[in-house]
Amino acid sequence: MLRALLLENVHPAAVEILRDAGIEVETRSGALDEAELIETLADFQILGIRSKTQVTRHVLESVPGLLAVGTFSIGTNQIDLDAASSHGVAVFNAPFSNTRSVVELAVAEIIALTRRLAVRDKALHDGVWDKTAEGSHEVRGRTLGIIGYGNIGSQLSVLAENLGMNVVFYDTAEKLALGNARRVETLGELLEVADAVTIHVDGRAGNAGMFTSDMFARMKPGSIFLNLSRGFVVDVESLREHILSGHLSGAAVDVFPTEPKKRGDHFESPLRGLDNVILTPHVGGSTLEAQESIGHFVAKKLRDYFLTASTTLSVNLPNLQLEHTGVGRIALLHRNVPGVLAAVNQVFADHGANIEAQMLATRGDLGYVVTDISDVTQRGASKKLMAMDTTVRLRIRDAFERPEFPPGPAAG
Repeated sequence: MLRALLLENVHPAAVEILRDAGIEVETRSGALDEAELIETLADFQILGIRSKTQVTRHVLESVPGLLAVGTFSIGTNQIDLDAASSHGVAVFNAPFSNTRSVVELAVAEIIALTRRLAVRDKALHDGVWDKTAEGSHEVRGRTLGIIGYGNIGSQLSVLAENLGMNVVFYDTAEKLALGNARRVETLGELLEVADAVTIHVDGRAGNAGMFTSDMFARMKPGSIFLNLSRGFVVDVESLREHILSGHLSGAAVDVFPTEPKKRGDHFESPLRGLDNVILTPHVGGSTLEAQESIGHFVAKKLRDYFLTASTTLSVNLPNLQLEHTGVGRIALLHRNVPGVLAAVNQVFADHGANIEAQMLATRGDLGYVVTDISDVTQRGASKKLMAMDTTVRLRIRDAFERPEFPPGPAAG
């Protein structure tokens, strides 16, 4: 039986979906470090994580039985995707499921910072009646600058415009502007006009340290800053300096360069204790609605990968959308070099196998060919396919939907 290990409080909906597919599931509340993960995964073929567990190259090399990783979040920077691909491990994420939750938090924080709600709240809790309009503004008519105009940035753009804000955005890729949002050509242009700057970039290595002291210095005096994307994108010491100097009037940060592994652990940051600074513990996408949606989405992708060999929306393998046809199926992940498909079909021909359907997709250095064929496991072709020096991973399902995983290395 296939076994799945789900870490970091993955939503129970995922457990139910995988168990209904005949997969045995074990859950754990916290993250595991590298050594713990390697030791534990020896008995599992599927891993489910969120943002804290790091799936390194060493992990992937040490656990050859691992077939798929589901990250129950948007980001995949906690996984070595190149190593996963070279070892034939499929990776799935949830690129859309928590978008609305992140956007709503950003909107709430923009309003809260602009009205200095955290400062007013703290004063009252300290017993001080500080009734004043000093430093408080409406967001209507102010300019929001969005860095990164992807799923989150573009949806935030629409909601902000509905609040009466002017929206400018910067993205390194060509993106269609929604509503009256205006694209700017340089990051500097955005920083000079925005009353609120919010970052929504992905976790690629090139984004590390992109927002430094020079960037903060170019922002408008009295503007606010939000980071709900990746902790390593922002120099938090520089952010602290610009808050203390009064150049920035406030900030909201949901992600940090170093984060505790589990709930209840001690948290330390140079941003603690600053006026009009909202700190949240990486909860941008942590609403009950978002977590349930993510649980459904990623679990179904994992389920479909094992039931039908479908790789739709895999972040690292060639994408094929497949349905079960009721006959045997061979899914071969291979190195994308000339002549592989001909060699595969020659193996089938040599064993008298009749191909009923075949689909091929490629992605960079990888190719993925899925062949529907009757009784191939009885004809001995699988051993020859495993022996090909281009084979990365071979998976077989017979007509009765029983998965088989021929012995041998994942990376041929």
